[in-house]
Amino acid sequence: MDHAATTYAAPEVVEAMLPYFSEKFGNPSSVYSIGQESKAAVDEARAKVAAAINAEPNEIYFTAGGSESDNWVLKGVAFANIRKGKHIITTAVEHHAILHAAEWLQSQGFEVTYLPVDQYGMVSPADVEKAIRPDTILISVMYANNEVGTIQPVAEIGAIARAHGIYFHTDAVQAVGHVPIDVKAEQIDMLSLSGHKFYGPKGVGALYIRRGVRIQNLIHGGAQESRHRAGTENVPGIVGLGAAIERAVAAMPDESVRLAAMRDHLITELLKLPASHLNGHPTRRLPNNVNITFEYIEGEGILLLLNMFGICASTGSACNSASLEPSHVLTAMGVPHEIAHGSVRLTLGERNTEEDVLYVLEKLPEIIQKLRSMSPLTPEELR
Repeated sequence: MDHAATTYAAPEVVEAMLPYFSEKFGNPSSVYSIGQESKAAVDEARAKVAAAINAEPNEIYFTAGGSESDNWVLKGVAFANIRKGKHIITTAVEHHAILHAAEWLQSQGFEVTYLPVDQYGMVSPADVEKAIRPDTILISVMYANNEVGTIQPVAEIGAIARAHGIYFHTDAVQAVGHVPIDVKAEQIDMLSLSGHKFYGPKGVGALYIRRGVRIQNLIHGGAQESRHRAGTENVPGIVGLGAAIERAVAAMPDESVRLAAMRDHLITELLKLPASHLNGHPTRRLPNNVNITFEYIEGEGILLLLNMFGICASTGSACNSASLEPSHVLTAMGVPHEIAHGSVRLTLGERNTEEDVLYVLEKLPEIIQKLRSMSPLTPEELR
C-alpha cells in the first residue's frame, strides 16, 4: 500500500533489460556492431518515452531519476538565463528535490517565490500570474503531489507561462504512467519523470526539454545525450524505463478506473472513523492515492502497527520518512502541526485487490482505536 514510494520492476520489464547486462553489453558510443546494438536500444526507449507524453524523441534526455532531472532544470535554467533575470516561481508543496535546489539557488543570489496552496493543496493559476515579474525566468509546479495526490491545473499554468514568455517545468514523477499527459497541449517546456514509479527500474529517469529551451548542462564530460548529459548510458535501465512507460500507458485507461474504485472505497470507509480527515483534493487527485489524518495519534505509530500486520504504508514522502517534522505539504495546506503528525498515506498498485482493501479496513480501525486508547490527547468519548 505504498506504491508512491516505489513500485517493483514488472517481470516483462526485467526480461527486456536482462540481455543488456551481459549479451548486449556494448557501449552506445562505440562504432562497432555491439555498441550500435546498444545505441539502437537506447534510441528505441527514447522514442517510447517521447510517445508517452507527446514529445519528440530528440527532446528526451535520460537521467538517474527525478531528483537529478529536477536539479538539472532549476540550476540549468537559472544559470543559462541569468542575463534575463534571477527570479523563479514555485510552490510551497513541491518535492524536496525542487525545494532544496531552489534554496541553494537563493544562496547563489537568485530570488524564489514560493506560492501558497489552498486547503486541498492546489495552487491558483491567478496567483502564478500575479507572481510573475519582468525578471522571472522559470515557473516550476509539480503535476501531482507525491503526498496528498492533488493534481495541479497544469494546462492553465502552462498557458500563462507561455503567454508571458517564461519557461514552465513540471515535476511529473508521480503522474507519468498514472494520468494522461500531453506536453504540447499543456504547454509544458520541461518535465521530470522516474522509472521506479511505474514498474520500471530504480536509478533511471528522464527529462523532457522542449527544443529551443536555454538550459546549461548539469553533468559535464562526454558527448552522451546530445552533449547535454555526460556519462556512459545506463543501457539496461534505459531499456527498462522504455518498456515500463509503454506498458503503463497502455494499461492506464483500465487500471486508473480500477485503482480509483479501490481508492474511493478506502476513503469512504476510513472517513467514517471519528476525527478523521481526507488530505488533498476530493476529486482532482491521483487514482491510487489515499491520505488521511487521524487526530490525537502519531502517524509513525500507525505505520509500525500496520507493518506488524504485513501492511506497508507511509506518512508522506518516502524521501523524508525519517524526519520528525510534520509534512511540509500538510502544513502548507493549513493543517495544524499537532494534527499533521497523524497522517497516513496509502497508495495502491496493480497487484492490489479488493481483498487487500478489506484487510486494511479490518486492521487500520483497530490500530487507530488502540493508539487512541493509549494517547493522553484523546478525548474521553473517543477512547
